Amino acid sequence: MKIKKYTLHIVLFTLSLFLFSCHKEAESRWNVETKTSESVKITDISAEFYNEKIPFPEFKEKYSFFLAPQVPDATYEKKRNNTLERRVYKNAISLNKIPKLEKDLTELFAHIKFYFPKFQTPKIYVFSSATELYEEPILYIPAKKILFIDLSAFMGEKSEYYDGIDNYVKKDMNPENVITRVSENIAADFVPVTPDQNKFLDKIVNQGKLLILQDAFLPKTPDQYKIGYSKEQQSWAISNEENIWNYFVENDLLFSDDSNLNERFLNKGPFSKFYTEIDQKSSPRIGTFIGWQICRKYLAEHPEVTLQQFLQKNATEIFNNCDYKPKN
Repeated sequence: MKIKKYTLHIVLFTLSLFLFSCHKEAESRWNVETKTSESVKITDISAEFYNEKIPFPEFKEKYSFFLAPQVPDATYEKKRNNTLERRVYKNAISLNKIPKLEKDLTELFAHIKFYFPKFQTPKIYVFSSATELYEEPILYIPAKKILFIDLSAFMGEKSEYYDGIDNYVKKDMNPENVITRVSENIAADFVPVTPDQNKFLDKIVNQGKLLILQDAFLPKTPDQYKIGYSKEQQSWAISNEENIWNYFVENDLLFSDDSNLNERFLNKGPFSKFYTEIDQKSSPRIGTFIGWQICRKYLAEHPEVTLQQFLQKNATEIFNNCDYKPKN
């Protein structure tokens, strides 16, 4: 009897070592050495916009691509002299240091080029909209190799300038969120569009692919920033992964084409909508979280599949070829 117990302990110990090594291997997949061929240089448009020494006609000639042609010059002149807008800009630029942002973007682009050598570093412009564009603060135009970042959308979720903005939106408005939001926008350019795949499984795996790119592009960034969770929301999602999956399966959601599932489990919001008493405590975008874990499981089980190959695979193939059975 003692021999059997001893043997069982050895088996369990060996199994635990195997699982640990698999976990570490999955983590290390994205820890690659990159070469930085060029450093990012940022142009601060608002620094010149609010500079009284620069006449507006001169500014307009230089940054005509940034100004809306239908807006009269007088309106821009008024904005240049708006005390509140000036104060917002100064606050935004003091919290988002240009040298650090340049360093972080340089590292991000180096990782993107490692996986996608044809990626071309965009010209980076930062500005302040005085929080007017907080919902869409990043504008990436790959065809023109231009990236705009509205720094007034990243002054910290407790900023005095964010009164009236929903709390669930404000938690993504910290300086730490700039790089993940930039990475998120660029990642979308590499995920194939699949308009004919409208099942819930297709959608959550597609969202998972975007987050896998975040894993690859930002290997040192905590998961909570990649998906836009607080620490509590991240913990809830991890703790309830098995229960969430069981809910999706038992309610036949995976192959449903009900568009309401987007609003319930994929779109940003204060929480997910199971229509039960747990809703208020749940993490938002929980379908996205599950899709992420499915994609991670697939890649952990198929280390021979490159990132580019993985992105081309459809949701059914990914799901059928990974043994995704979460256990809390």
